Amino acid sequence: MLDEDPPEAGPGTETPLESDAGPDPNDEPARGFPIVGIGASAGGLAALDAFFSGMPVDRDPGMAFVLVQHLAPDHESVLPELVGRQTRMKVFQAEDGMQVEPDCVYVIPPNRDLSLSDGRLRLTEPDAPRGQRLPIDSFFRSLARDQGARAIGVILSGTASDGTLGLRMIKGEGGMAMVQDPETTKYSGMPRSAIGTGLVDFVLPPDEMPGQLIEYARTALEGVSRSDGLKAPGVESPPGSADAQETLFALIRDQTGHDFSEYKDSTVHRRVKRRMAVQQVDRLEDYVRFLKSSPEEVEALFRDLLIGVTRFFRDPEAFQALGDAVSEMITDKSSGSVIRVWVPGCSTGEEAYSIAILLRKQMEAMDRSLRVQVFATDIDPRAIAVARAGVYPASIAPDLPERGLTQFFVPNPDEEAAYRIREDIREMLIFSEQDVLRDPPFSNIDLISCRNLLIYLNRDLQKQLIPLFHYALRGDGLLFLGTAESVGEFTHLFAPLDRRMSVYRRQDTSHDYARLAAGPFGRPRKGTPSGKRRIENMPRAAPTPLRRLTETALLEETAAVAALVDEDGKVLYLHGRTGLYLEPAPGDGEMNVLRMAREGLQRELSIALNRATTRQERVRRDGLEVKTNGDSVMVDLVVRPVPPSPPVHAGPEEEGSPLFLIVWKAVPPTAPEAAVQSVSGDEGGGDPELERRIAELEEELEASEEYLRATQEEMQSTNEELRTSIEELQSTNEELQSTNEELETSQEELQSLNEELATVNAELETKVADLSRAQNDMNNLLAGTGIATIFVDQELRIQRFTPTATRLMNLIKADEGRPVGDLDSKLASYDSLAADARRVLETLEPREIEVQGEGGRWYVLGIRPYRTLENVIEGAVITFIEITELKKAQATIQETEGLRRLAVVVRDSNDPIISLDLEGRIQSWNPAAERVYGWSEADALQMDYLDLVPESLRAETRSMLEAAGRGPDLGPLQTERLTREGETVRVWLTVTELVDESGRPYGISSTERPLQPDTPEEG
Repeated sequence: MLDEDPPEAGPGTETPLESDAGPDPNDEPARGFPIVGIGASAGGLAALDAFFSGMPVDRDPGMAFVLVQHLAPDHESVLPELVGRQTRMKVFQAEDGMQVEPDCVYVIPPNRDLSLSDGRLRLTEPDAPRGQRLPIDSFFRSLARDQGARAIGVILSGTASDGTLGLRMIKGEGGMAMVQDPETTKYSGMPRSAIGTGLVDFVLPPDEMPGQLIEYARTALEGVSRSDGLKAPGVESPPGSADAQETLFALIRDQTGHDFSEYKDSTVHRRVKRRMAVQQVDRLEDYVRFLKSSPEEVEALFRDLLIGVTRFFRDPEAFQALGDAVSEMITDKSSGSVIRVWVPGCSTGEEAYSIAILLRKQMEAMDRSLRVQVFATDIDPRAIAVARAGVYPASIAPDLPERGLTQFFVPNPDEEAAYRIREDIREMLIFSEQDVLRDPPFSNIDLISCRNLLIYLNRDLQKQLIPLFHYALRGDGLLFLGTAESVGEFTHLFAPLDRRMSVYRRQDTSHDYARLAAGPFGRPRKGTPSGKRRIENMPRAAPTPLRRLTETALLEETAAVAALVDEDGKVLYLHGRTGLYLEPAPGDGEMNVLRMAREGLQRELSIALNRATTRQERVRRDGLEVKTNGDSVMVDLVVRPVPPSPPVHAGPEEEGSPLFLIVWKAVPPTAPEAAVQSVSGDEGGGDPELERRIAELEEELEASEEYLRATQEEMQSTNEELRTSIEELQSTNEELQSTNEELETSQEELQSLNEELATVNAELETKVADLSRAQNDMNNLLAGTGIATIFVDQELRIQRFTPTATRLMNLIKADEGRPVGDLDSKLASYDSLAADARRVLETLEPREIEVQGEGGRWYVLGIRPYRTLENVIEGAVITFIEITELKKAQATIQETEGLRRLAVVVRDSNDPIISLDLEGRIQSWNPAAERVYGWSEADALQMDYLDLVPESLRAETRSMLEAAGRGPDLGPLQTERLTREGETVRVWLTVTELVDESGRPYGISSTERPLQPDTPEEG
């Protein structure tokens, strides 16, 4: 049922049944932005990167983010730096007292617990030992208390279940829950645990979360204060007509069978408005149309209306007061008695188990051994399924008494970081799906715990439940309500034992009989029109005092006890105090009269009901001895068909199936032995027909008894075999339990260590990725430069090499690890690579050698020590830098240098030096030629050599030049040449043939030294 943390009642005050107290006007006004708590563990770093990468790049989100991650306490976190790379928002490591501001990210520091109070972050030393810390749950709880409806919880990748209980509290305060899609997580434990509560609003990949968060804040949180969700009786109804609201209730009722029209408007309106915001719908009519087309949304709204914010031993002071009252009840119980407890609206079972644990501890403290039956009921089948399983996350530890986790729970082998209620405690409880407002109540109950349900019901329903509880309790039974609830006007039915903690004792009175005579179960069943009541269950007119007195006296006189059942024995209605004859059977809590019948009644009731169903006649059994609570009573039993006319507004389970009324009437112990009688004829002592009929009935009865006897013997044999198997299984279970207890501490420590290591690993993975990128850059750099490189260790074994190195050394991938000296190289006249490398490692002095490879290519072989960042020598680096082009350039430079020197000689010579091609065209003209002959170099290069020769000598000169181009050098010889002015100059002439590298002539060089006037001619 609806089960939330209500506003606390003041000490010593009597809270009315329906509390409409609004928020304190002196409360500090809410801050105008939501705060998003993000919980992550193993694998959460990648999810956080994707989450913040999905933030808008052009605007701020308008909310604050607080990151809570499982961190190693002794490892400095780099999470703020990593997150800062992905977002434009400011990122801070949380500090104590830091004010939370919008558009900022706050990261929990290592070895600290983080909480929120008045919009400020609070850091404390962790209380729990390492391995049992639950930082996400702790922060989410403080976030819910501080921010109310503005709290948003997000759970990302992680193991175990930290954050689940905190998320439940955020939802209870009207906040929003968002979880990473388990299919996108590296570790899905935390997301799946949260999704299993059925309270999650959005299940999304991390990169889609920011957009949904911003849209939700825009549509759902406009004008919402922190107090909304804590005290919200003044919540405005969603915009829309009353007819739309009635249709909404009808849709829920038709699909689930439960009517919420009588719940408080503030409760329903707040939940409906939140679901409208989730679906981004503005008007109620539009939302109703969406509900009609989406059964899934109807189910989601139903679950929201049933949000159960419950936990173990909620309000410890109240449980202390209950423990004092229970101690007195235990003292009054005789040995072997049964303590019967009813917990309506049990949600997921935490409170029911808390009461069972409380009773066990009280009985152990008082050295009493009593049997305990706790009947826990709720209308939510999902919650009942969780309660029956009895498996809860490790985060329940702070709510339990000291050593409660190890004392009353065992580790659950099927789920990490989860605990199962101990078997002896689980056997004390029976969970059943039941609507306390509609279905028959339990009876002869010693304690009813109905906490924080009444405050969500309107006044009429509250007035029905309090008398109903009075009817279900024993004479001095206890009633345990929430601290914001009370019995209201029914002070004549209950006396307060602790008014502040809402613990009451039942007062015995006869006034409730008239009220119950009108029918305590007045809620419409599934299919009943909204707002109407079953007419036959309500008085048509207010009874007069004399009529009330008469009816009360008649009821006390007749004290009829009856049950209306179907042909299978399913209880549809109980009348009177049936506890003497019926008790709930252990198991799933099905209300079946054959299973609930007490000892001495079950066999006869089964036969009588079978006879009545098969023959459709009234069957009677007299003088049955029924054992009850260590005593026995005599009773007459009547089973009769009910006339076929159905009741008004009957539900589907009542239509078309025959009904039967079972009536018990207590008789004095001297009643005659039972006999089956039929009302089809009159009784007569000497009627032969009657005697024959009696004989037939006796034969049928004897046959039935024989059949039942054989069945019972067979069942006994089967039970003996099962008992032997159970004993063996119990022995094995005890051994396993002992082993589990021994491993529990180690498992918790290892679990915590694994989560911390996973977080550290995630950070290291980021660093490894950076190193991988750097390595890729280096590989590409080495490959791009074409430098052949070989890395060797201190033993000169090859560690790795670049692809270019294979051109110079006979290397393959398999050579890694081989000594470099074992390899054949492709170098000419060089085989001392290993020796040179060893020398470098010994002297630590780099070495460079020019070596020649195949094809005449030259390389500089460089050997240098391999140094780590810590300056440790771990081998050597051998590089081959190709210098072939450099060698060619050097040769060219040398050749050019020779030509340069020759050019200097030509330039500085005092004799004209002229070079010609084989055709006689001038190719060069030195300064001396320009000085002697008068033509500039530019002019001379345009001339033919014969232009320098007098006309009379040209034929001879032409022949000489041709001869010089074919043969040996000529001269020296005297001849004449012309100047620019036409003057004749006598010169000594030397002609030399010019040849290329292959010996082919390509020109002629002429050296001409002018003769002085007094120089004699050669003869």
